[in-house]
Amino acid sequence: MSSEHDGDRAEKQDSGALEPLDPAAIAAFAAEAKAHLRKRARSLRASFPRSAIASRSAAILARLLELPALRAARAVASFYPMEAKNEVDLRALDAALRARGVVVAYPSIDPETRLMTFRDPRDPATMQPRGMMASEPEPSAPEVTSLDVIVVPALLVDPRGHRLGYGAGFYDRTLPRYCPPARSIAVAFDFQVAADLPTTQGDVPCDEVVTDARLVKG
Repeated sequence: MSSEHDGDRAEKQDSGALEPLDPAAIAAFAAEAKAHLRKRARSLRASFPRSAIASRSAAILARLLELPALRAARAVASFYPMEAKNEVDLRALDAALRARGVVVAYPSIDPETRLMTFRDPRDPATMQPRGMMASEPEPSAPEVTSLDVIVVPALLVDPRGHRLGYGAGFYDRTLPRYCPPARSIAVAFDFQVAADLPTTQGDVPCDEVVTDARLVKG
């Protein structure tokens, strides 16, 4: 009897069948991979001179303005760049859109609830760093609740629209409140495009991905 059972166990081992991974273990592996990728992505982007960041940002801006979603938009959420981190600089997008009569809003984060909304500062020069992200509008600036497009920053992005941010999850928690009907557009430099990114529960892919060299998804 014992030898028969031993044979059954050996047959199962030889079959190559693997026990399914625990979901918690998978999530831990993905989180660790994200942390590693985030560190490498920040280092790579920091290695580029400001002149390269400026020219690549201008190319992204030109592509954005030609997108059908932007051309038809009446209200757009953008973001103010953190220059020290070599983020995509879309400050010129504000004037270009307002010249078309478009309302332009920016992220505003409540420090207590950590809820992100979008507010129109009227004049981006009035925005200031408020401790959570980049420069933000005054908390008293009018909230824009009806948006057509949300432009989203990224450290890395893949062709599925999944993006890697700084890890706080603000956009992943916020985008489902607006999209749809709004379209989310991730912007990144072309060297920030990854073939595939690890995902964890709660990750929200963007509808379109624009780089300085191409439309990756749209």
